[in-house]
Amino acid sequence: MSKTPDLFILSEHAELLKKLQSWDIAYHQNDAPIVDDATYDAAKARALAIENEYPELARNGASTHVGAAVSNKFKSYPHSVPMLSISDVFNSGEVADWFNKLSDKDIFIELKVDGVSYAARYENGVLVRGLTRGSGIEGEDITANLMTIPDIPQKLMGDFPDVIEVRGEVYMLRSDFIALNTESEKQFANPRNAAAGSLRQLNPAITATRRLSAFAYTYGELSERTWGTQSEYFNRLESWGFKTTRQWAHHARTMDEIDRVYNDIMLIRADIPFDIDGLVLKVNNVSIQEKMGSRANSPRWEVAYKFPAARAITALNDITIQVGRTGVLTPVAELEPINIGGVVVSRATLHNADEIARLGVKIGDKVIVQRAGDVIPQIVGVAEQNANTTPFEFPTQCPVCGANVIQESGQVARRCINTLGCPAQRIGELEHFVSRKGFDIDGLGTKQLENFISRGWISDPADIFDLIKNYGDAIKKLDGFGEKSVANLNDAIEHARNPELHRFLFAIGIPEVGEVTAKILARAFGNLGAVRVAPAWKLKQIDGIGDVMADEIVSFFADAHNAGVIDKLLERVNVRDSIIQTAPTDGPLAGKKVVLTGTLAKYTRDKAREILERMGATVVGSVSAKTDIVLAGTEAGSKLAKANELGITVWGEDDFDAAQNQISD
Repeated sequence: MSKTPDLFILSEHAELLKKLQSWDIAYHQNDAPIVDDATYDAAKARALAIENEYPELARNGASTHVGAAVSNKFKSYPHSVPMLSISDVFNSGEVADWFNKLSDKDIFIELKVDGVSYAARYENGVLVRGLTRGSGIEGEDITANLMTIPDIPQKLMGDFPDVIEVRGEVYMLRSDFIALNTESEKQFANPRNAAAGSLRQLNPAITATRRLSAFAYTYGELSERTWGTQSEYFNRLESWGFKTTRQWAHHARTMDEIDRVYNDIMLIRADIPFDIDGLVLKVNNVSIQEKMGSRANSPRWEVAYKFPAARAITALNDITIQVGRTGVLTPVAELEPINIGGVVVSRATLHNADEIARLGVKIGDKVIVQRAGDVIPQIVGVAEQNANTTPFEFPTQCPVCGANVIQESGQVARRCINTLGCPAQRIGELEHFVSRKGFDIDGLGTKQLENFISRGWISDPADIFDLIKNYGDAIKKLDGFGEKSVANLNDAIEHARNPELHRFLFAIGIPEVGEVTAKILARAFGNLGAVRVAPAWKLKQIDGIGDVMADEIVSFFADAHNAGVIDKLLERVNVRDSIIQTAPTDGPLAGKKVVLTGTLAKYTRDKAREILERMGATVVGSVSAKTDIVLAGTEAGSKLAKANELGITVWGEDDFDAAQNQISD
């Protein structure tokens, strides 16, 4: 007898389906995904787990869902054979669960190309209709657009069936993607988005200019089958004029062989000129495929062995040095562009000279790059060492102004000593000031700031608020500017004249004070005047403010130069006070100090913080002996390590869910 789901399970399942539907529409219809693959996969996996435990929820759930309904921009036609998705597996154990049940162990392994699925129907060798996957039951008519892609023949060659629907993937080479973004006003986030947006143009002439490529790999409706295996079908496709991924295809008969292919492809992933997000494992024998059949939304005879969404291997082409607003020199890895979690990454931080030495990276190596959520991509290891290069030598002079570089005792950072005259530090300070978490002034990017600083129009934050008044007419004459753009910039500047206290505190660049600490200060003191005169002993009493941070805040406001910059700025802006918040006195986590770290599958960082605060917790930014709980998601780093070292309670996402369930019980 099956279990009956309680109200919480029903609510969670309905919310997951709602999210998945919204994300599918964004991905399949709008060609603009709003979450990365890891977030989507985690939500879908949770929905499927619920449906496995409560089968009655599977009837209209994630188990039966494919793609998204077709858009009303295009005519739609039913697929003569449903165009199903492929079940995902994420580790060797899940692959083994599938593999061990097979009667035939001859597996054909293909690349899982990160593109857009198509179905091309041929009658008597002539392309008569092209469809998108759509809902899997019906797709959008993109016939005219498919005809513009050189890799999809309009007439088949050789010996072909009277009727065949060839299915495959439209994609964009990374080099073509980079060229498109360089030439086009519209900027695409990654090659998959570019391919999808280009394939679904209402005007085929636009599609024709977009340098699309295509592979073929399977089939739908078929009048006669003359091949016995997937490998033989690739032979037929190539004889008809299609391109396949045979160059990277493999056969495997054991789990060891499958794992070896997986690891080998991961190693050369950066050398493959298009994006892939895993491997497709297929029973090679087509007769056995037909006997195994399909579930509601996926075949039983194939699985997609997904790569980790947040990591990839690519080539380290160079190491450059950036000089930040505090004078710190940060080494940056210049990478061969690679798609990681839905974003094309070409640069990653190497943090400092000690980190370069610890990793042992050299220019020319193949490196492992990690990206999680909104975290800046970073190199976490070397996948393949290049023996023909020498270790990187950290500069002893600032690459921007030529001043000496020092390393203070006990510090890993190396700094340019020219604090007042280094242009990079001035630009960095102003970039930080106008950033989204600071004054949020749209239209003042690095290029614009460099231009205005070089002309002497801006030297400190206060000058920004006089910019249009003093130089508006001159700005209109510069390349890239005009009446409209200057008006928009003026609107953005005027809108920023009344910042919230926490935004002001973040923007002025107090050492050690990021977004979280700025909010803690605003909630604790309520107004700027109180923060400016707060003594170190009082700051140290606030949860989340340590000894070093307190001393940095006091020193910053005591500095005469900083005080002058702030006073000048306050003549032009009005800082809004905050409501002083005291620690919650009720709730199951009342009085508890909680630190968030890593990436949560079901919650954004802001949402998790909001829930914790409703439960009475105080959310702080750093782990100390005073911390009660660390809520750790995936890719949790030093904060989790410190929590384990100090013996602090660590929650995973399931623990967080359970705590909320106790409230509702």
